[in-house]
Amino acid sequence: MRITFQGAARTVTGSQHLIEVNGKSILLDCGLFQGKRKEAFELNRSTLCDGGDIDCLILSHAHIDHSGRIPCLVRNGFRGDIFCTSATRDLCAVMLMDSAFIQEKDVEYVNRRRQKKRQRLFEPLYTREDVARSMDYFVGLGYNRRHRLFPGVDLTLVDAGHMLGSAHVILDIDDRDTGRQQRLVFSGDIGRPDIPIIRDPVPLSEGADILIMESTYGDSTHPPYPDSERELERIVNETVNRGGCLLIPAFAVGRTQQLVYALHKLHNEGAIPNLPIFVDSPLATRTTEIFRLHPEVYDAEIREFLLTDDDKNPFGFGLLQYTQTVEQSKALNSLKVPAIIISASGMLEGGRILHHLRNRIGDARNTILLTSWQAPNTLGRKLVEQEKDIRIFGEDFHVNARIEVLTGFSGHADREGLLDFVRVMAKKPRRTFIVHGEDEAATSLAQTLHQELGLKEVSIPTPQQSVTID
Repeated sequence: MRITFQGAARTVTGSQHLIEVNGKSILLDCGLFQGKRKEAFELNRSTLCDGGDIDCLILSHAHIDHSGRIPCLVRNGFRGDIFCTSATRDLCAVMLMDSAFIQEKDVEYVNRRRQKKRQRLFEPLYTREDVARSMDYFVGLGYNRRHRLFPGVDLTLVDAGHMLGSAHVILDIDDRDTGRQQRLVFSGDIGRPDIPIIRDPVPLSEGADILIMESTYGDSTHPPYPDSERELERIVNETVNRGGCLLIPAFAVGRTQQLVYALHKLHNEGAIPNLPIFVDSPLATRTTEIFRLHPEVYDAEIREFLLTDDDKNPFGFGLLQYTQTVEQSKALNSLKVPAIIISASGMLEGGRILHHLRNRIGDARNTILLTSWQAPNTLGRKLVEQEKDIRIFGEDFHVNARIEVLTGFSGHADREGLLDFVRVMAKKPRRTFIVHGEDEAATSLAQTLHQELGLKEVSIPTPQQSVTID
């Protein structure tokens, strides 16, 4: 068996790992690189394997840094099955279409400028037509249902508790070359216990022989979730008392629904005042509908909420409005009263949030609340790092608005959660590969797994590194 780390190696985004065993090629995830625009543009076009050489793809979840290059793979000759949960398939249907739309519009904008300079025109990474064609290859599987991929290779998806439909990938392999029976586990993104909406991650107590493991927060600890709700309450009330607006950049899947649910609870408790709350993201609106279609993954807290709340809707209440049209979005810029605006993208790299940011970042009454990990070189990372002068749509702006950061809403396990993921394994892996993390986080996690949990071979692969497993 050979593993090639084609993405999310010594970085967080672009998840893609190739498993070659028993004459078959199995791809784990096929995600977009995100971050510095020029670098991401080049990586997303240069590191994709030949789709015709891949026999099947297994998708851990729908986030774009795990799924966003699937249409490229299909356009590049892939004709195998794409295995994932049914919820992941439903989310990809809208998320990949939205990704294609954004790429088409971005290239259209860039090409207008390049045409004037008589420069070579670009093509989008993929189109909406490519996405529609890709959806033919998706195969939805239930959790904990063992499925034969090929002779000697069985697949099981286990609830990872990270987002709707997320999964740990278990491959039980009878390796013909070595005569070994081996269990390979790909963690995908590991979720956090005790946060609302989706169920807690399922512990893989049996363990693994080979482990490919994420490390996004491998060197940091999240505050307890209830503390984050109280901090959200503080931030809302302080912003309202200043007469300002609260802007929350949020990923359309997972984080938006989590924030809406938290605000709903705080409003019902009388902890925050009556003020308009807007979800200004068509994608968030569509994905919220998919959340409503999959109550089978809800945790006990939200089921209780559904039974006792008069509204019967965890993702909407009287103060909440989902905007759809561009005109509705633009109208928010003229609001003169305190309000909360939740809008994509979560890293402030595109989308409607940039228009709101440009309109409000110079006003000290306003607050920008960042609730998710921010990739290096993104506008979101610059705000986290307290840069005071930023550029939006080519214009310079001075940051007068208050910047707040809450990591407690993260859907990723923190350092202790990652260690617990391995700690519960009865059979500890003999080979462990740390991926999906910046260097400091990955190194810290790798050292602790080796020193405290006694894992023998723990490595951090480099991009495109291939490793043969004996």
